[in-house]
Amino acid sequence: MANAQLQSVLDHIDADFDNSLERLFALIRIKSISADPAFAGDCKAAADHLAKDLATLGFAAEVRPTAGHPAVVGKSNGHGGKGDGAAKPHVLFYGHYDVQPVDPLELWHRPPFEPVVADHADGRKIIVARGAEDDKGQLMTFVEACRAWKKVTGSLPLDITVLIEGEEEVGSKNFVPFLEANKDEFKADFALVCDTGMWDPNTPAITTSLRGLLYEEVKIKAANRDLHSGVFGGGARNPIRVLTEILGGLFDADGRITIPGFYDGVKDVPPEVLEQWKKLNLTPESFLKPIGLSIPAGEKDRLLIEQISSRPTCDINGIWGGYIGEGSKTVIPSLAHAKVSFRLVEGQDPLKIRKAFRDYVSARIPGDCSVEFGDHSAGAAIALDWTMKPLAAARQALTEEWGKETVLMGSGASIPIVTDFKKTLGLDSLLVGFGLDDDNIHSPNEKYDLKSYHKGIRSWARILAALAEMPR
Repeated sequence: MANAQLQSVLDHIDADFDNSLERLFALIRIKSISADPAFAGDCKAAADHLAKDLATLGFAAEVRPTAGHPAVVGKSNGHGGKGDGAAKPHVLFYGHYDVQPVDPLELWHRPPFEPVVADHADGRKIIVARGAEDDKGQLMTFVEACRAWKKVTGSLPLDITVLIEGEEEVGSKNFVPFLEANKDEFKADFALVCDTGMWDPNTPAITTSLRGLLYEEVKIKAANRDLHSGVFGGGARNPIRVLTEILGGLFDADGRITIPGFYDGVKDVPPEVLEQWKKLNLTPESFLKPIGLSIPAGEKDRLLIEQISSRPTCDINGIWGGYIGEGSKTVIPSLAHAKVSFRLVEGQDPLKIRKAFRDYVSARIPGDCSVEFGDHSAGAAIALDWTMKPLAAARQALTEEWGKETVLMGSGASIPIVTDFKKTLGLDSLLVGFGLDDDNIHSPNEKYDLKSYHKGIRSWARILAALAEMPR
């Protein structure tokens, strides 16, 4: 891609930024809350709005029904399509127009669907509104980059299919069947996902791995009823004691998880990436102090950044049993419950981990107790090929835009759609986003840095140019 052509696109982005901001505001004002049936009409309105906007950029765009809220599909005309013999890549861009509920409303500093540019306490300019970052601001960075290319050159630099869903915030329960039913239509060379973040307000990042998730529930039963501790104490088995002993044994003194076979298949990150992570200097002071903590709780022989992004974890998310009301009640409970989750990394099979966990618990149940298990979710981790050419191209483009080396970072969280793209479409996903840790997504006073939005548009313009230079 000629440098002069790219520079003209970047110049247009700068000159048109006020209009780009207003187009984002118009989308944000639509109250597309997917979790509340009262806003179903707003979700349809958001889909219609996006389809109409994409059509102005030359996309063949339509609103497509699902069993829930509709999806938006846009296909660019020409440039690298599967059937035209062109050498340029064909990419599938994914975003979502639905947003979280705004509750508790009283904690918002202003109406959540009336976007405004405000001053952050540290001097940054920020966009404040529900959906400002997650995911309307993020997806519009890509749309606006396409708009600039179309305006300046008359075409897009490569073939693009845009796929925007309306149920990400409620688990994509109807979107995944829609994807499976239309998988032949969404064939591409790889996917682009803009639902991730930066390392800090000035350092771009590409998310190269997402941890998987396994969620289990345990119920241990002892006596056939709650017992008086004065009568039965010392003689009757207490299931809370059994449960806590089992849960406490899940970890050794060095923070490692003791379930047999748990670490089978787990690999270390490449040495060159680990060296980059060390330079980032993530410390307990910077990461834990803001939440009132100071000592990393993971594997003692691992960096803090490894503990939260590239190593598997186990967390006890809830535990209950017996009497928990006001005052005292001296009972030995008959039941004890716990919810336990595992964040998994590449190489771990969630179903094998589930069996290993259940075997571990079952082997420690006394003869006069029984155990039942309930499963809530199981999803494998995703990791990019470190040598993937689109990764290198995007990394260079981001570095050129931000003037700082792009960080390749693992995410401790999960983005289920990335797994679905791999499983259903066979596509690897390039995860580039411009969110920040303090954006308050899912919380009152959600925000998106104005710089993230502006340079996010410029970043996607550069990435599209770099990807267009790659052979298919």
